[in-house]
Amino acid sequence: MISTLLVANRGEIACRIFRTCRERGIATVAVFSDADAGALHVREADTAVRLPGAAPADTYLRGDLIVKAALAAGADAVHPGYGFLSENAEFARAVLDAGLVWVGPPPEAIEAMASKTRAKELMAAAGVPLLAPVDPASATEADLPLLLKAAAGGGGRGMRVVRQLADVKEELAAASAEARSAFGDGEVFAEPYVERGRHVEVQILADAHGTVWALDTRDCSLQRRHQKVIEESPAPGLTAGLRTTLTDAALAAARAVDYRGAGTVEFLISPAGRAYFLEMNTRLQVEHPVTEEVFGLDLVALQLALAEGAKLPPEPPAARGHAVEARLYAEDPARGWAPQPGRVHELTLPGAGGGHLADRPRLRVDAGYGPGDSVGVHYDSMLAKVVAWAPTRADAVRLLADALRRARVHGPVTNRELLVRSLRHPEFTAGEADTGFYERHIDALIEGKDDGGARHAAVAAALADAVRRGHPVGGWRNLASQPQTKTYGEHEVRYHRTRDGFRVEDDAVRAVAVAPDRMTLEVDGVLRHFDVAEYGSGRHDGDSASEYVYVDGPTASYRLRAHPRFTDPRTATEPGSLLAPMPGTVVRIADGIGEGSAVTAGQPLVWLEAMKMEHRIVSPASGTLTTLHAVPGSQVEVGALLAVVTDVSQGDI
Repeated sequence: MISTLLVANRGEIACRIFRTCRERGIATVAVFSDADAGALHVREADTAVRLPGAAPADTYLRGDLIVKAALAAGADAVHPGYGFLSENAEFARAVLDAGLVWVGPPPEAIEAMASKTRAKELMAAAGVPLLAPVDPASATEADLPLLLKAAAGGGGRGMRVVRQLADVKEELAAASAEARSAFGDGEVFAEPYVERGRHVEVQILADAHGTVWALDTRDCSLQRRHQKVIEESPAPGLTAGLRTTLTDAALAAARAVDYRGAGTVEFLISPAGRAYFLEMNTRLQVEHPVTEEVFGLDLVALQLALAEGAKLPPEPPAARGHAVEARLYAEDPARGWAPQPGRVHELTLPGAGGGHLADRPRLRVDAGYGPGDSVGVHYDSMLAKVVAWAPTRADAVRLLADALRRARVHGPVTNRELLVRSLRHPEFTAGEADTGFYERHIDALIEGKDDGGARHAAVAAALADAVRRGHPVGGWRNLASQPQTKTYGEHEVRYHRTRDGFRVEDDAVRAVAVAPDRMTLEVDGVLRHFDVAEYGSGRHDGDSASEYVYVDGPTASYRLRAHPRFTDPRTATEPGSLLAPMPGTVVRIADGIGEGSAVTAGQPLVWLEAMKMEHRIVSPASGTLTTLHAVPGSQVEVGALLAVVTDVSQGDI
C-alpha cells in the first residue's frame, strides 16, 4: 500500500494529485524549484523538497534529484503527473530501481511509444490505421500540405505545417532545432497534413491482470500552436461505427505494448470520417477531468490503485451526460499567444465545487495558482482548467461559457474572453469545429463586438477612483467648475462631482450608485452593475491610481490601464527598436545577420523562449540592422532592447 507519494511535477497537476491523496489518507511530498518556492503546490503538500535552480533542465527534469528527494522525504511512491519526466522510461526505471512504486505504465511500454515513428510501426503491426509517412527530401507538390513533427515529446513543440516546397528545408531545420532544445532529440518526420481534421482521443485504463478499459472519446480539436485549448467528452457527431473503430484501435494499441495504468491514444479524423493513429501518450492527460466527469471516476485514484496491483472490474461504468473543459492561460491571443507573466490578484469562478448531485449541472476548477501567486517565465502559462458537466452538450457548453464570463480573473492578460467567444461560436456549438478553427476565426474572435462595455467600464473605474480618493475640491486643477478627467485604456472619462453625486459628460450614462468597489450605471435607461478592483502594486505618484484597474461588467470583464496625466519621457524608445515582449531566453539569432546587415520587413531576427513556447521577433521594416544586443543563451526582461532596425528610405522608423 502507498503511504506517502511524491509528485514529480508542479502547478495544477501536482495540486490535482494532492487532492486525491488527501481524500485517501496518503501523505504528500512536493518538489520545487527556486522559482516555485512559494507556489500553490508547495503550500498544499505535507512536505516539500527544494530542487536548486529555476530552469526545468536544472530542476523538474533532473530525475536523479527527484529520486533522492523521494528517499529523503520518506516517500514510497512517485507520480510523474504530465509533462517533464512523465514519459521518460529511464526515470521510471530509476524510481523502480530505488525501491519505490512507480505510478505509471511499465518502462518498456513508455519506451515503445516514446518515439512517434517507432510507435507507428508497432501500431501498423497491430492493425491500427495510420497516415502514410512522407520523405521530406523527395516530397512533391502532390504531398502538400505537410506536417512536420518531432519524433519525441509532445505539447506542439517541433511541429510545423508546410504549404510550399520551397519552405520544407528551412521549416525542417527549425522544427529539428526546437525539438532538440525541448526534448534532447532532434528527430523529425513528415506526414500528410489533413485539412479540417478533428483531433479525437480515447482514454484507456489497464490493470496487470489483463483487463483494459476504453473510456469513450474526447474531442480536442480547438488548438493553438498545436496545443489544446478546449476539450470535451464524448466527442460530438461521431457515428456509432466510427466510435467503435476508435475504441477498438485504442484497445489494440494498449494490448500491443502490454500497457498498464492510464494512457491516451490519439487519432486524427478526416472530413470523410476516416481515423488515423497519431500517437499514444503514456501518462495522464491535461484534459482527463472531462472523462472523470462523464464516467464518475477519479482517474488519479485508479492510477494509485493500479500501481498497488488492484484489479479493474470487467467493464467500466456507463457514460452519463457531457463535459467540456477550457484551459485558462496567462497569454495574449492578440499578440500571437504571447505568454503574460505577472502576479495573480484574484482567480474565482461562480458556482465552482458545487458537488456531484445526479443530473445536476456542475462546475469544476483545477487550478495551479491562487491570489498572490506569480506566473513566471520558466514554465507553462496555464492558470487553471475550468470544467462544466451537464446532461446535454448544449447545457454544458452554455454553463462553461457563462462561468468564464462571470469569473473574476485579475492579473496578467489571459485568454478568458477568447474562450467565451469560442464556446459561443456557431461552428463550435454545432459540434463542427476542427483543428483549423483558430486559423480561420482568430481575427474575428480577437476583435469581437464591442457594445460600448469598455467605455462604460472606464466610467465605472473613473468614478470608483474618485470615491476612493475622496475627490477633494480646491487647488488649481480641482476647480468645481471644471470637469475632472481620467483616461483608462483608450477611453477618456470626463465627469463633475455634484451635491447629488457624480455627473458624467455622456448623456447616455448616469451614475445611480457609487462605491469604491461597485458602480451602478444607468445606460440608455438600463441599470448595469460593475465591480471595480484596484491593487496596491504598481501605483504611480500624483493623480494616477494603480497601473491597471479590473472591471467586471454584466457582459464582459476588462483590464484597463490607468494613464497618468503626464507622459513619462523615460518611456520613449528609439524608432525601429525591437523590444522583448516578455521575459525569456534568447535561443537563436537569424543566420548570417549582424550589425550592418540588410533586413526586410517581417523577417525573423531573434527567437525568444518563454513559458515552454518559442516566439519570433521580426523586423518592423526593410532597412539596416544598426544595433544587435541579443545574444543566444542570454536572459532578457520584458522591454529589453534586442535590436534596432533603421529604415534606409526614411532615415529612421
